[in-house]
Amino acid sequence: MRTLLSVVLAAVLCAAAAPPAAGATPDVPDDQPLPGYTIDNPPLAPATVHGRPSRVLQGVHEHAAFAIEVPPRWNGELVMWAHGYRGDTTVLTVDPPAYGLRQRLLEQGYAWAASSYYANGYDVRAGVLSTRALVTRFTREAGRPHRTFLAGVSMGGHVTVRSIEQYPGVYDAALPMCGVLGDHELFDFFLDFQLVAQDLADLPAYPIPADYATSVVPKIKERLGLTGGAEPGNELGRQFRDVVTELSGGERPGAAEAFAYWQDALFGLAGADGGGTLAQEPGRVATNRDTLYRPATPVNVNASVQRVDPADPVARRTARLTEVPAVSGRIGVPVLSLHNLGDNFVPFSMEQHYRADLARHGKSWLLVQRAIRAVGHCEFSAAEAGAAWDDLVRWERTGKRPQGDDVSNRAVVAAPSYGCRFTDPSAYATGTRPLYAPCP
Repeated sequence: MRTLLSVVLAAVLCAAAAPPAAGATPDVPDDQPLPGYTIDNPPLAPATVHGRPSRVLQGVHEHAAFAIEVPPRWNGELVMWAHGYRGDTTVLTVDPPAYGLRQRLLEQGYAWAASSYYANGYDVRAGVLSTRALVTRFTREAGRPHRTFLAGVSMGGHVTVRSIEQYPGVYDAALPMCGVLGDHELFDFFLDFQLVAQDLADLPAYPIPADYATSVVPKIKERLGLTGGAEPGNELGRQFRDVVTELSGGERPGAAEAFAYWQDALFGLAGADGGGTLAQEPGRVATNRDTLYRPATPVNVNASVQRVDPADPVARRTARLTEVPAVSGRIGVPVLSLHNLGDNFVPFSMEQHYRADLARHGKSWLLVQRAIRAVGHCEFSAAEAGAAWDDLVRWERTGKRPQGDDVSNRAVVAAPSYGCRFTDPSAYATGTRPLYAPCP
């Protein structure tokens, strides 16, 4: 499968040569981007914090652009912000904390810092290394923080949970939102979607051909009755929907609506391998060799689906920090995560995989998870993100574990009111939330 296409942030494909990985670069000054990249880091206006301006620092550190903001009365603590997937653009950019968190953090006395990473694509390694390097740069510019928190969205969630494993002792707590917490399982899901659709439509097309979107997908959609409306038009299409529902987190409120909302985007993620790096072609780690598909009627998909081994088995199996690294679940700090219940771009099942990883190592007590009733990707209100942040800080301070949602109990997740507990009722009329019934 080709590099996943950003649905939220448009991927701009550039003709420039792909830059080499860090460590394989010729002599490039630390304050310059790697070959093939440029930086767009316009001045960030200071925020007003309790009537006074913040202090903003910007620049380039170890080939990555950065922004740092320190409030007038700094409490001595730091929040690192990890951005999501940028596509294959060769322009490095920086995001401040989203969902109103930038102002919230500053008003609470926290400084924050964010890196562009030294490379784009699906390069978690770049995110982990650049974010850690920026902690060092912050210390040099503003002083050593007493505590360092880490928050990230989407691919930045993958950066976040790998970072707390990669650098134990550096980060004190983590807030991944809409994160790729299941590491390789995300790319397995993208592969599963195509292979099951092809199998049920009796249109084998793997490896993905160059004309897949124009020649194969329309035929698949016609045979599965996916040509219009929220409900598939035949029994095969309904089985496909149900299989995708299981793979993305199981039966849950809004699952049918999520399938209809995301199906075209998921078909659009497949394409021929372009021969680039692993960061450009992360689907090389994907496999369905041992996947059990449910339901298996009217077609026994498990007996008929094409089975695919990872194109890059070394990247799949290694524990090293690669562009698409594994997440072991061996953590030592509190983690509070948020995830949209109907997100099928980075599906809710990511939370279930991460919960299982931590459980294998006896670390479940360090994880609190919250489901938000929306179908979009990273669709959170300021109230939802702010409450999660405040609860994480309180947990880290006091040791009192906050409340969360059970993501593993199938009966609990399938309940009609699931996700209501932490969903902001005032945001109901916005975005995709009206696809859900209002919470009581």
